[in-house]
Amino acid sequence: MTKADIVARMAAAAGWPKAGSERALRAALAGIRASLKRGDAVTLVGFGTFSVARRKPRTLKNPRTGQAVTVAGRIPRFKPSKELRQAVR
Repeated sequence: MTKADIVARMAAAAGWPKAGSERALRAALAGIRASLKRGDAVTLVGFGTFSVARRKPRTLKNPRTGQAVTVAGRIPRFKPSKELRQAVR
């Protein structure tokens, strides 16, 4: 399913024009992105929880130069709700 498919289904379900549905979807995704950027978790009851996790620092080797590089960072995570897991089964 693509973003366009989601917009089309939202428009049909809500009776909105596709342009309005696309703006609503973009706004929702921007809100989730902004919350995750701040490090806050986003919980959508009945769907799941988006959160940010830290990766432990690890040492990798640059294949071009052979120099050791330490890599660490934050990554987004998603934990589906019980209802979503049961619906997919």
